[in-house]
Amino acid sequence: MDTHAPDWHLFRAFLAVVREGSLSGAARMLATTQPTMGRQVAALEASLGVKLFTRSIDGLLPTEAGLRLIPSAEAMAAAAETAWRSVSGKADEAQGTVRITASEVIGGEVLASLLTGFHALHPQISVELVLSNRNEDLLRGDADVAVRMVRPSQAALVARRIGNIDVGLYAHQHYLKEHPMPLCLHDLCQHALIGYDRNPAHSRMIEMMGVPLTREMFAFRSDSDLAQLAALRAGFGIGASQLGIAKQDRNLVPVLHAELLFSMDVWVAIHPDMRGDRRIRLTFDYLVKGLTHYAKISRHEA
Repeated sequence: MDTHAPDWHLFRAFLAVVREGSLSGAARMLATTQPTMGRQVAALEASLGVKLFTRSIDGLLPTEAGLRLIPSAEAMAAAAETAWRSVSGKADEAQGTVRITASEVIGGEVLASLLTGFHALHPQISVELVLSNRNEDLLRGDADVAVRMVRPSQAALVARRIGNIDVGLYAHQHYLKEHPMPLCLHDLCQHALIGYDRNPAHSRMIEMMGVPLTREMFAFRSDSDLAQLAALRAGFGIGASQLGIAKQDRNLVPVLHAELLFSMDVWVAIHPDMRGDRRIRLTFDYLVKGLTHYAKISRHEA
């Protein structure tokens, strides 16, 4: 084993190969050459004294040692990205980069329009938007601002509760032209339903709602919320949507809202050390204001 600590760029090459599964893919990701990737991976293996990859028909797969290294390498990557963002602009100026993490639906359907208005006001602030239903670790620096559908579990975070948004069932009017409107929850068994595939979180949510549905009853299955929403808009069948999103599409018709609605919290959070950073604070305040309006139009009107 080399007694000198490996350079960061070697770990970056290692992560790129893990994510892409090949030296050529990693080279494209990092805008370099395949031989360079090969030399860097080999240098890291020599420095650590372990073999990090094995070849298979699926490409390069991490060895047991490689798998153990991934979390540490990812932490290093997150720290490097956080360090870069922290110096991308002065703390008292509205410029630099802000990394935002949000759920698939909020990020893809709501934040895009909000951030367009934000960019018009602050064109010197670049935005990185990460769509993930996994709660990124703000304290570790995975993102600067988080929009979450559950209360942040890390007590040290500065978090603002926006309010509740309701989720209900909808069907495209084209689908309802060919199928009768369900009159009760039992009628759903006679329809093409849109739902989850393998994600246990979706299963737990349905159980909490007390709805007698199982995975096998869905005619369209996907763990991507955006894919489910696309199927709903295409008229595949009956599926769930946030009310604020569905209200923007006159083709989507509410289904059984008197019997079934699910409410979710919306939170915006930042790292406590970021409160004094102007670009982070401007982003935080703008999202709070915009999402507060969105939450108001996302409530069911009894």
